[in-house]
Amino acid sequence: MPYWFMHCAEQDAELHDAAVLDQFTRQAEPFARRHGYHRDEILELMAECAAVHPDQTVLDVACGPGIISCFFAKRARHVTGLDFVPAMLDRARRYQAEQQVENVAWQAGSSTDLPFADHTFDCVVTRFSFHHFLDPRAALREMKRVARPGGTVLVCDVAPSAATQDAFNHWEILRDPSHTRALTLAELEGSGDAAGLFLRRKETCSLDCDLEGLLAGSFPKAGDADRIRGLFESVIRLGGDPLGVGARRENGAIYLTYPVAVFAWQKAG
Repeated sequence: MPYWFMHCAEQDAELHDAAVLDQFTRQAEPFARRHGYHRDEILELMAECAAVHPDQTVLDVACGPGIISCFFAKRARHVTGLDFVPAMLDRARRYQAEQQVENVAWQAGSSTDLPFADHTFDCVVTRFSFHHFLDPRAALREMKRVARPGGTVLVCDVAPSAATQDAFNHWEILRDPSHTRALTLAELEGSGDAAGLFLRRKETCSLDCDLEGLLAGSFPKAGDADRIRGLFESVIRLGGDPLGVGARRENGAIYLTYPVAVFAWQKAG
């Protein structure tokens, strides 16, 4: 590979890491408040698909403020939450104390270079992280590597349709500059196939949000929040669903519904 190409790729990775660090340092508190203190049907579906036993260990990749880690800790023997952003790990420790769970440890590290030995965990999970990765397939290979033979690798993420994928990614990048590219159902399934994982279960669900609440917990560049509002207003006025999120107005507010997928794979024994 030519040096200039490698250098550009390294620069891109450094810029992306900086965007992730900036966004999720600021999002740690609003993200925890938005997702951590009410019944979460998506988490319940993840737990059902993962089928974790009380004697098993779990790794939560890109754990954020610890919501998934603490949820699984009530079902597993031990959970390790890993994240790249120190502020997220600090918030996760606070969330752990609030949830009164003790069988969780926190680890700083990269999702594409997990600091664990091969075959370490019974179950490796991640939620709403793949659309932030420059190379989600590399992350999935790492998740597979650290899973034990016969173990579970589970990914939950937004999954736009192929027809709306480009428009979906466009407005999401405006909302959150650390967003890279959300994968379709077919791309997610193909990633598991490429990693040599056996698909045990696939489910789809949805996540409803109000646009202003979503923007309040995001940190777009100057002017981009108004661009997003204008885009949603235009879509609602013209009809159809070009953004892939069912944009609509309810009681004067704009609402949207994220399409979400859960893939539970098994590593060969």
